[in-house]
Amino acid sequence: MTAEQFIKDYRIDNPDSFKLSDMPTRPEYYARGKHARAASDDNASAIAPLAHKLYGEANRSVLIVLQGMDTSGKDGTTAAILKRTPPLNVNVAAFKAPSKKELSHDYLWRIHNVCPGKGEITVFNRSHYEDVLVVKVRNFAPADQVEQRYEQINNFEKHLSENGTTILKFMLHISNEVQGTRLKERLIEPHKLWKFNPGDLEDRKLWPQFMEAYETMVQRTSTSWAPWHIIPSDSRSRRGAIISSIVRKTLEDMNPQYPDPGFKLEDFEI
Repeated sequence: MTAEQFIKDYRIDNPDSFKLSDMPTRPEYYARGKHARAASDDNASAIAPLAHKLYGEANRSVLIVLQGMDTSGKDGTTAAILKRTPPLNVNVAAFKAPSKKELSHDYLWRIHNVCPGKGEITVFNRSHYEDVLVVKVRNFAPADQVEQRYEQINNFEKHLSENGTTILKFMLHISNEVQGTRLKERLIEPHKLWKFNPGDLEDRKLWPQFMEAYETMVQRTSTSWAPWHIIPSDSRSRRGAIISSIVRKTLEDMNPQYPDPGFKLEDFEI
């Protein structure tokens, strides 16, 4: 299994013909979970030195957007990608309901505030896409305002891309059945109980509307500078292996290098 194959299968290069129902929630790759976990470990080990070189280079940045329904695995995916990477230049931004101060600004203000600086990698756990998903489905904003946001988001991401940020967007695609199982786990397993939110059950009742909103999101915002990847996420281990493979390949293609400051040992007395 290669990152090139994953990109071919899951990156949306022709959004006009995209149908979410055509995308699997469970991949055919990796016969066993242990094989997927081994691949994730290998990828994470390769990502760590690349991330450090990116920090030393201090010229470009990477933004990883994780968007998905509740229980789709945003925390687990972040761990799979970065579990070997020291936190020196890594940030995670988790977006919940906007604060009063955030609501006093345009909806992208809080997003731009936490975008990665040069040399940094930032993971968005949820993202600006909430403003065309939950906001749309729950009618938190007028329909005409939501409609404007697709183009605004595309322009925002193009601005980031043109200023040195490589954007990787992943929709963590799970089935309704698997989400139900994982929500039950949150009421059974003590270490997951804190994650349970009764409001998640309200969103679950609106599953068809959310799937329609996700489909429209991809159709309208999968661009050449920031394409969507629809990652089958019913299997936690395979999800991690696939996404970490794509992140690894992206960093390898970027090929960050430590700068040469021009110092020589013979120039100093130590």
